[in-house]
Amino acid sequence: MRLESWAESRWRKSSYSQTHGTSDCVELASLEGAVGIRDSKNPSAAHLVVSRTNLAALVARIKGGRLDL
Repeated sequence: MRLESWAESRWRKSSYSQTHGTSDCVELASLEGAVGIRDSKNPSAAHLVVSRTNLAALVARIKGGRLDL
């Protein structure tokens, strides 16, 4: 992935985080064949890139209560 892709990406934050006043948020961006993840409080810090399949599996585990968060 080109470094410029990060800057060109449209980052999205959950509307839930904006309405409930929490600052513990991540932002997601649709990338070429993957999903970018970054800390909304520090968008210039390091980013993660995961496959859509792995992100979907993580979200399912979180929603299913199978992680100790």
